[in-house]
Amino acid sequence: MDCCGLAGLGREGLMGAIELKKAEKWFGEIQVIKGIDLTIDEGEFIVFVGPSGCGKSTLLRMIGGLEDTSRGSILIDGENVTDQPPSKRGLSMVFQSYALYPHMSVKDNMGFALKTAGHPKEEIDEKVSEAAKILKLSDFYERRPKDLSGGQRQRVAIGRSIVRDPTAFLFDEPLSNLDAALRVEMRYEIAKLHRNLSRTMIYVTHDQVEAMTLADRIVVLELGQIAQVGKPKDLYEEPENIFVAQFIGSPKMNLLDCTTNADTYTLLNGYSGAFTGSRTANKLGIRPEHISIGKSGEGNCDGLVDLIEFLGADTFVVFDCGDCGTLTVRVPGGVSLEINEVCSLTFQEDKLHFFDEAGLRVKQ
Repeated sequence: MDCCGLAGLGREGLMGAIELKKAEKWFGEIQVIKGIDLTIDEGEFIVFVGPSGCGKSTLLRMIGGLEDTSRGSILIDGENVTDQPPSKRGLSMVFQSYALYPHMSVKDNMGFALKTAGHPKEEIDEKVSEAAKILKLSDFYERRPKDLSGGQRQRVAIGRSIVRDPTAFLFDEPLSNLDAALRVEMRYEIAKLHRNLSRTMIYVTHDQVEAMTLADRIVVLELGQIAQVGKPKDLYEEPENIFVAQFIGSPKMNLLDCTTNADTYTLLNGYSGAFTGSRTANKLGIRPEHISIGKSGEGNCDGLVDLIEFLGADTFVVFDCGDCGTLTVRVPGGVSLEINEVCSLTFQEDKLHFFDEAGLRVKQ
């Protein structure tokens, strides 16, 4: 993505810090956003992630002013904008639906908002030209949406936002209508766009791969509340609860029932290992890549090969481990295993996670 001309799209003193203070959203007697406190720094790329119905899109729309905030407040650069309309917030939103005008060219679609706002033609042409360079759309200026691919249409939608010179960008699942290859390509383009423009970006997705690869910080939402906020690496390596542990990571973290005392954990098959947790735990978690496969009887538990999923560089092997449950192991793509083969599974002891009865992490 070309960085040329980016200065022409910015304005001196542009900020973009956003703060939510005990923000709530009620639909009648149903509360969908439950007292969110969150500070987003200037220029930060924040991703809201969580399962369907967790409130991530509603929260984004509250920030953009498309949904009223029932209680609490939203501040942009220190100014309370809770009761201000979207047009007064200095934000630009990109939806999963491209919402392009079918009868207009790429150039006219990108410049339409500026034209209706009464900006001079020379200014519109300059901003559209620079945005087109950034998004590699210069060669498609005169095409109409029907003549573009899905990825190109989404670039036009993003370009329409860029020319408005917003304080921050809000993305609501912008890649969900694209096929797998285009999603990867557009994810790369959005990451470069953030790096080049240095603008605050808030991005909603249910796809944890998008969250892990794009975010400076991830906000994991569960039933309208924040389950955890942190850098992708921190959420993966130090999940604060079972929900985050199993939502972040693919395949998800394996969970096994266990008991603990002052210095030992014990699995349901009788295997015991060292435990240094600050309180008792009843669940042991282990990532699929932190389990090694060996000869029967040599590891934490034995397992029967139940399913083999070959994915090229990686293979996921699902084991039936009897009392220990079903475990998924990530191994190199060329591994040689057979269905119904019995193997031992050995856990990497320094990669174990423990959780208590409330589902909260027990620190080691």
